[in-house]
Amino acid sequence: MTYSKSKAPLYPKSHLLAASGVAALLSLALLVFPSREVEAKKTFLDLRLETTSALASSEEELFLNESLDTPFAVIEKTELQASLPVQGTTEDEAEAKPRVKEVVVANGDTLSTVFAKVGLPQSTVHDVLASSKEAKQLARLKVGQRLEFEFDEQGNLAQLRSPLNKLESVQLERSDAGYVFKKEQLKPDVSTAYAYGRIESSLFLAAKHAGLSHNLTMDLANVFGYDIDFAMDIRKGDSFEVVYEEKTVAGEKVGTGNILAARFTNRGKSYTAVRYTNKQGTSSYYTADGQSMRKAFIRTPVDFARISSRFSNGRKHPILNKIRAHKGVDYAAPRGTPIKSAGDGKVLLAGRKGGYGNTVVIQHGNRYRTLYAHMQGFAKGVRSGSSVKQGQIIGYIGTTGLSTGPHLHYEFQVDGVHVDPLGLKLPMADPIAKNEKQRFVQLSKPLMARMDEERATMLAMQNTQ
Repeated sequence: MTYSKSKAPLYPKSHLLAASGVAALLSLALLVFPSREVEAKKTFLDLRLETTSALASSEEELFLNESLDTPFAVIEKTELQASLPVQGTTEDEAEAKPRVKEVVVANGDTLSTVFAKVGLPQSTVHDVLASSKEAKQLARLKVGQRLEFEFDEQGNLAQLRSPLNKLESVQLERSDAGYVFKKEQLKPDVSTAYAYGRIESSLFLAAKHAGLSHNLTMDLANVFGYDIDFAMDIRKGDSFEVVYEEKTVAGEKVGTGNILAARFTNRGKSYTAVRYTNKQGTSSYYTADGQSMRKAFIRTPVDFARISSRFSNGRKHPILNKIRAHKGVDYAAPRGTPIKSAGDGKVLLAGRKGGYGNTVVIQHGNRYRTLYAHMQGFAKGVRSGSSVKQGQIIGYIGTTGLSTGPHLHYEFQVDGVHVDPLGLKLPMADPIAKNEKQRFVQLSKPLMARMDEERATMLAMQNTQ
């Protein structure tokens, strides 16, 4: 059997050329004009890429889910893009831009550095400080102080406010004429409070345990400082009671005021004190029967110092190493501790005095004179010829002159003769005036009764526990 190959039909050469041309045209058409499906997919992808970062609302999501085979797809896309917010200029972002900034003063901060932290130039600092004498208070910053800045639409300082404490704040506000400084002060509610303390180791620890502030503790020591030497007289078992003013704002404790009445029991002997303001407006402390707590001289010129050397006629000098009378009392305390004038008087000397170093000598009337030596320096305004008041700070403890360490050397003279200030019986000040005695008694009786009642209640509660 024989097999043979079939032959393909033969076409004219012209027909074959025409068919090739048609195929080429069709391929070109497909490249230039894609199908509606391909076009729709391409439009969808382009639109999604352009709007993904901006579309968030349900209406915009709905648009993406709709068929894009509609001839209005491009029109709807254009309208949607026109309605979208322009990035970086939305109202929400404009409002989010801080118009108020707060800075807490850190260690080493100045007004210039604080202003720089909120973006204010040095020229603004100058304008603020030059606006008034009062505005210069803003330059006295304290670590932890809070400053609240408010800006206008142009970013300029419109207002500055800084609370100084719970009762006081300062404010600076810009006006057409410049910056206006204001000081605001809240008026607190004042009530009375009672505290009791028993000394185990020191007055400060007992007072702190009783809830007294440092200032109230110092006031308590000053009230009884004429009768009790807090450097050497305090003993374990001593006790105190205090009725004092307590200040509150909206029910919150913001501070304390004056001691209204107090009782201090030292070595078994009780001392009482009542604050009284006379008709002339002068306030002082008196015993319950109207005798002045204030003597002509305070017992010690340095608060809570340690006596390092007493009055003696035969003490061996620590530097000269020879027997020499020690005609005063030495109070050892840290360098810089304030020294107070023992009484009212006139400064005879405020300067250098040989081995005494920096010294102040004060004349009190005709009979009394006090001396304060080895000072680190003198208080402002204390100079030869100036007048001082009892309790006024006249200088600070140092170690100038012949001194082995920081302390105060204190001398007391009566009619030109040195006396031991620790053993001196101090002269009394004037009692309550006769024409005010009845008014004083009406004030003192309720205060004394308050302390008695509070103490009785406290002891009764302790006995039931």
